[in-house]
Amino acid sequence: MGFREDFVWGAASSAYQTEGHSRLDGGGKSIWDAFCRRPGAIAGGGDGSTACDSYHRFEEDLDILAQLGIRHYRFSTSWARVDPLGDGTWNPGGLAYYDRVVNACLARGITPWVTLYHWELPQAAEGRGGWLVPETARAFGRFAGMMAAHFRGRVHHYFTLNEPQIVLSLGYAQGLHAPGKQYGLSRLVRCWKHLMMAHGLAARAIREAAPATQAGLASTGRLCWPHAPEDRTASAKAAFAMTDGDWMFTHPCGLDAACLGHVEPEGPQLAALMAEVTAEEWEIMHAVPDMIGVNSYNGHEIAAGPGGEPVYLPRVPGFPQTALKWPITPEIMEYGYEDLYRRYGLPLYVSECGLSCNDHIFLDGKVHDPDRIDFLARYLDSLRRGAERADIRGFFHWSLTDNFEWHSGYGERFGLVYVDYPSQRRILKDSAYWYADMAKGIS
Repeated sequence: MGFREDFVWGAASSAYQTEGHSRLDGGGKSIWDAFCRRPGAIAGGGDGSTACDSYHRFEEDLDILAQLGIRHYRFSTSWARVDPLGDGTWNPGGLAYYDRVVNACLARGITPWVTLYHWELPQAAEGRGGWLVPETARAFGRFAGMMAAHFRGRVHHYFTLNEPQIVLSLGYAQGLHAPGKQYGLSRLVRCWKHLMMAHGLAARAIREAAPATQAGLASTGRLCWPHAPEDRTASAKAAFAMTDGDWMFTHPCGLDAACLGHVEPEGPQLAALMAEVTAEEWEIMHAVPDMIGVNSYNGHEIAAGPGGEPVYLPRVPGFPQTALKWPITPEIMEYGYEDLYRRYGLPLYVSECGLSCNDHIFLDGKVHDPDRIDFLARYLDSLRRGAERADIRGFFHWSLTDNFEWHSGYGERFGLVYVDYPSQRRILKDSAYWYADMAKGIS
């Protein structure tokens, strides 16, 4: 058995990481525009002011997708570009830009998959309290409904939020991402609640504006695999545990609220704070997505200890790693997706998966990246086995092009396409051709 006949093969990007020129044509300042000005916030002192210049070069990038035969493109729209103050005063220039992108996709036979929040909160909304206040959730719902109405008949797939877990953990707990806060548990739970209410309000607004449209949620979090068959229950338990010290980087943090309408953490402090959420707020959060996006990079090997409790096994010396020093663990694509499907019973898409490599232009003028090809072969082989036990419908490689990698700046390259930033020249890597063959059923 293999992937479904209608399996979606795609590539992904996000607005701030690729577009550049966030203030052009009436766009507003986002929290990332502000955060990147902080001394030391970004490796190398970079920012997204130019990034991959896809604001001007998106047609070139879409031509590459069409050339490769990759017919699905996941990209995000910048809330701040379309709604500069986050108050519902729409910017015609921002909408016109995304009209051009969507129309260019359709003209090339590429299906657009739009993410509405890939971390670009308007700075004006942050100044009014950001995710600490419920007004931000309501403003996002309004934005989502407007976008769905504007693109009705052209865009049929939306993800409301991308990785609310990372928004919380890196943006509001550790301060490594915009807006650079370091909140305590009580404030973090407030931010979590309003993020999940934003999903609920947005999903309802999308469905009202465009009833035939799918509204999903792109999640991330801990994925695990068993050391041996008898450890299977323990590995699933580890994957979904939520303790006071480790609750943000978990799938239940976002998906239990959206899919089940409740969250049951193990941590007593967290449980007490979540018990203060009202029935009305839980109901708003409880907007079951039509599909779950899973952003998947690495995970943990688990054995069953005394009483069946999960035991995290240490990584062996010399464990394979990416250039970013993330562990390479293809097993998560088989067992992690099965766990998610058993828990939520909804269609799953790999909304992100890829790795950073030390890519460079070789003497022959090409970019050879055998590490990426090996990574993809291993992860997709594991995903194929997972698809025998779970409803897995697609894979979006992260990312289409090299781009601005948040607080890591331009030092990490995740793309199928190499970007020479001084010239903005694009060079297809070996992995781009390999991935195209995979999508065509050749590899």
